[in-house]
Amino acid sequence: MTGLIAAGTSAADKRTAFRAGLASGTIQRLPGAINALTAKLIQEIGFEGVYVSGGAFSAGLGLPDIGLTTLTEVISHSEQVARVTDLPVLIDADTGFGEPMSAARTVLSAEDAGIAGLHLEDQVNPKRCGHLDGKAIVPTDEMVRRLRAAVTARRDPNFVICARTDAAGIEGIDAAIDRAKAYADAGADMIFTEALHTEEDFAKFRGAVDIPLLANMTEFGKSKLLPAQTLQNIGYNAVIYPVTTLRLAMGAIERGLREIHSAGTQEGLLDQMQTRSRLYELLEYERYNEFDSGIFDFSLSRSQ
Repeated sequence: MTGLIAAGTSAADKRTAFRAGLASGTIQRLPGAINALTAKLIQEIGFEGVYVSGGAFSAGLGLPDIGLTTLTEVISHSEQVARVTDLPVLIDADTGFGEPMSAARTVLSAEDAGIAGLHLEDQVNPKRCGHLDGKAIVPTDEMVRRLRAAVTARRDPNFVICARTDAAGIEGIDAAIDRAKAYADAGADMIFTEALHTEEDFAKFRGAVDIPLLANMTEFGKSKLLPAQTLQNIGYNAVIYPVTTLRLAMGAIERGLREIHSAGTQEGLLDQMQTRSRLYELLEYERYNEFDSGIFDFSLSRSQ
């Protein structure tokens, strides 16, 4: 039964693995999972972790990434993802869904859901997508209170609390570095600086901040898409690809629907689809059948 229905690795062990990975010198690659099935594929291919993007999740609900989703929705979705994978799952917790006490509750809820870590950002609520203009950030001391509440609430010391700052695009990189240092002093385990532009920007941040750093390699944004090896050479500890799987899926879905609409059949799309056998392989159908057979493999006479 191990590994069926739910992953066999405990939440505590996933958090320990995430901490070890961040300290390993090898960059931890966390593609975004738009659902639990995607998380299983991320693990099978060999990535080090899974990411749950607030932007991708809200888009999946047909909503823009402006803070409309709730704590309950995000945690419920993230729990479904974390349940099926042995990999650590890092989630986007926006601004903590309210005041500092809400950030504390967010950490407790994420721990209960088997999640390995989360990031909190210093935007004003309601927030905006980090690669859009028109963002506003809270004063540094307000974000520090947000982080201290989160750190104080944490029960598992291996649960990773990452501080995201959006200051670089508003106040400049030097101001973002100053904030990052204050956030580290407040107890953040890792810093995520949003919307850096160039390799030099990433290197400047690495040179100024001495705790783990996370890079965001999102498409069609402000950051140059740097290879994971380049980021590792600079000294980054983790990289997320937050919306990549959603964009791949939606691109394929749109092309397919247009083909069906115009041709009246999906016959010409079959070679682009995941086959039934591949889906069943990923879902481990055969192991479920073996489990069922084992449970019901008895005779009435033997059971008397």
